[in-house]
Amino acid sequence: MGILNCTPDSFYASSRSVTVDQAVAAARRMIDTGADMLDIGGESSRPGSDYVSAGQEIERVVPVISAVREFSDIPISVDTRKRVVAEAAVAAGADLINDISALRDDPELAAFAADRELPVILMHMRGTPRTMQLNPCYEDTLGEICAELRQFAYAAQQSGIARAQILLDPGIGFGKRLQDNLAILRGIAELRELGYPLVIGASRKSFIGALTDAGAPRPPEERLAGSLAVHAIAAQAGADILRVHDVPETVDVLRVLAELTLSEVGVS
Repeated sequence: MGILNCTPDSFYASSRSVTVDQAVAAARRMIDTGADMLDIGGESSRPGSDYVSAGQEIERVVPVISAVREFSDIPISVDTRKRVVAEAAVAAGADLINDISALRDDPELAAFAADRELPVILMHMRGTPRTMQLNPCYEDTLGEICAELRQFAYAAQQSGIARAQILLDPGIGFGKRLQDNLAILRGIAELRELGYPLVIGASRKSFIGALTDAGAPRPPEERLAGSLAVHAIAAQAGADILRVHDVPETVDVLRVLAELTLSEVGVS
């Protein structure tokens, strides 16, 4: 899953596309180099960020989705917490919804997904992007995340979303300490036991900068190698979808991994 940030303020500056032309060029590069799907968002969820208006979000993502649809039928997820944005994105050609709030921010978004029979990615996060890193605390990281993801999936089904349309994301970097992110990556097999396709989004996040610290945490621009190591480990552990900034490099890693393990690594 290639990340396409139609934002001026996402944490990794090189991932930002502030014009439609930039976003479309980035989309073409990802598709040409092996992306199986795109995740297009118009609201940054970096730590400390706040909501943008629905109108601004629509202005950022809808023209890009429409433009991509002119040359590709690649599956597109819209990264949003708002029903009105999802409606506009789906009308423009998006196929699924990626909601970092797990359908909790906008009670109408679940009803829309159910009515349109859309797949949804439900992510684990405590608080909001503005508050999530202020004082994250877990006693049993993996157990608590699994329990809360179960609750989110149950609530989605109670809203009419079919179980087969639900994917789960443990929310690496969203209200998590370094040790929590590592617990998630070490516990992918347990997360898969929840019975839903598993999305892992670790690309260039701050915990990788901390792990590769050579005197000071490395900035996002210096986290490619660490990200690729995480992607390889997640793929081997059974992740179904990898959400990444660096599509060609990740595709190369997965191809080599598949050959060396003599098995197919079927992640996207």
